[in-house]
Amino acid sequence: MSLRIGVDTGGTFTDVCAFDDETGLLHVRKVSSTPDDPGRAIVQGVEEILDQIGQRAISEISYFAHGTTVGTNALLTGGGVETGVITTKGFRDLLELGRGRRPDMYNPQADKAAPLAPRHSRMEVNERVRHNGEVETALDEAQVRVAVRKLREQQVKAIAVCLLYSYIHPDHERRVREIIREEYPEVYVSLSSEVLPEFREYERLSTVVVNSYVGPVVFRYLARLRETLASKGLEAVPHVTQSNGGIIPFVTAEAMAVRLVLSGPSTGVVGAAQLCNAAGFPNIITFDMGGTSSDISLVQNGKPKVTSGMELDGRPIRSPMLDIHTVGAGGGSLGWIDSGGHLKVGPQSAGAFPGPACYGHGTEAAVTDANVVLQMLNPEYLLNGQMKIDRALSVKAVEQLAGPLGLDVEETALGILRVVTANMARAIRVVSVQRGYDPRDYALVPFGGAGPLHASRLARELGMTQIVVPETPGAQSAMGLLMTDIQTDFMRTHRVDVTDENAGALAATFDGLASQADEWFDLEEVPTEGRTIVRRVDMRYRGQNFELAVDLRDDLNLVLEGTGELTELFHEAHERVYGYRSPEATVEAITFRVEAHGQTPRVELHTSPDGGSDPTHALIGTRDTYFDPAVGFEPVPVYDRSLLVPGNKIVGPAIVEQMDTTTVLLPGDELSVDVYRNLVIQIGAFQ
Repeated sequence: MSLRIGVDTGGTFTDVCAFDDETGLLHVRKVSSTPDDPGRAIVQGVEEILDQIGQRAISEISYFAHGTTVGTNALLTGGGVETGVITTKGFRDLLELGRGRRPDMYNPQADKAAPLAPRHSRMEVNERVRHNGEVETALDEAQVRVAVRKLREQQVKAIAVCLLYSYIHPDHERRVREIIREEYPEVYVSLSSEVLPEFREYERLSTVVVNSYVGPVVFRYLARLRETLASKGLEAVPHVTQSNGGIIPFVTAEAMAVRLVLSGPSTGVVGAAQLCNAAGFPNIITFDMGGTSSDISLVQNGKPKVTSGMELDGRPIRSPMLDIHTVGAGGGSLGWIDSGGHLKVGPQSAGAFPGPACYGHGTEAAVTDANVVLQMLNPEYLLNGQMKIDRALSVKAVEQLAGPLGLDVEETALGILRVVTANMARAIRVVSVQRGYDPRDYALVPFGGAGPLHASRLARELGMTQIVVPETPGAQSAMGLLMTDIQTDFMRTHRVDVTDENAGALAATFDGLASQADEWFDLEEVPTEGRTIVRRVDMRYRGQNFELAVDLRDDLNLVLEGTGELTELFHEAHERVYGYRSPEATVEAITFRVEAHGQTPRVELHTSPDGGSDPTHALIGTRDTYFDPAVGFEPVPVYDRSLLVPGNKIVGPAIVEQMDTTTVLLPGDELSVDVYRNLVIQIGAFQ
């Protein structure tokens, strides 16, 4: 077995990457996604890429990894299951009360998200654990049985258990699960002490309810896909991506669905970080623009930024994940005119079907149609001829917007690009400027099918001067699946002052989490030499209500070296984010985290020899393209990326086409191909 395959399912396309260990060749295939059953497109894509390589058998696959949005889509579309809750007496309505804040501070009419578990399916039981872990009131098991029987009568398909302070004393929750197994063995069960052993009861409750709500959907999907692949001859253990950028076996993921919320975009960030770090760009901002949305993330010193949670569709989700910000701006995002007569783009999307108007099914103008009208995209076909398109349909769709705006078709198409660029720039500022980082200090790394198409405009909007386009940008997330490790996270809330006197307690908490990581390594059969852990702690000044995560140096021994370095790291982080530090204030450690990595075989990056600066051999023609209303359409050289070699240089305006995307150089841009076959673009002065 010599093939390693990564499959990423997007809203419009499903991308498949295959790396052949014997030949060292990388193969890419795109197929249309099948939203009704994503697994169908996966199987189709795998079979097609095996034929593309040369009639290879699925049994030759030694490694299979998959990034999925099934859980996310189930949450966003209300496609989860009927869910019940068992909680401590007095906390039945916590899921609706939340933090008592309006969803939108300046909109008194804004509605909160509807609870995933309705009130009649939320049950209370007598029990009480104090903040220090002492049992004040024993668990009333008879009440638990009554609650479970009521939920069984309601035919709920999942039960979330969240008891007060269970992250310190989980015994009551575990006993509740035992009773559920006795009374209602077929129901899906999630315990908050396992899903999220952290403080803040509302966020913990919300997270475990989300896990229960989407859990059965994810379970059925992964189990069905696993069985289908096995029936076709797959012998390797299939893995799925988590929100933290690591992978875990399908079987493990089926019980922890909430950790797959950002499964799709996370591996693209991991792969881009490794690739660009090797190429000499350790500080990057990744920009993954697909058909439906754009995902933005910041990488510093070769490591993606991580966060402990997010809010999705108005519901807090606490789970270790890469710090990825998503905005509804993709190739399928639709242009429209608001009540004030202004042009808007997104978040509505044409999706995989009907798709942009040029596909021949829809009639509304999408971002892709604007690029086709301006002929930045090939006006006749996409994907190297795999998909025929019709420019006349794009023109017709954009004309519907041009009339009310009083503009011609080309100006309207250019306006669509400018608006969507502004939308994406705002998203990049969220992960950079709002976190205390200047985007001008970073290189922009675009990928996804539409990323390189818009990168030059976006870089100018943000004052960035460098762009690095990977070799397979349209399938970067699938490629990233071949460059990541198996990974999981362990955490524990333990509030303690960060002082030298408490160094032993700090170290002991980390040691306990490290022991859990060792057990996980043994379970996953990770060899000793392939094991690494990252220690991280959420810290704050006493009296504050929010924490900042601080990474510990790998070899930092708190007992021997004290807490001075850890405290200084927190002061630096606080000053970067909030603009000041308080050296005299007491610093508290709140939640301790251990990130466990198990090394897996991955695609090795290799360099290619310099082929000289002249790119003429890759020139395949010219195309009249519209950049500036003052100039109109002008002939622009078009290059075949597969023919470009390291050392080649191109000056914009120019277009570089490849199977999975198109890269546009605006006037003044200068492109060079590096030894890793990345397109490194220096931004010019064109406005």
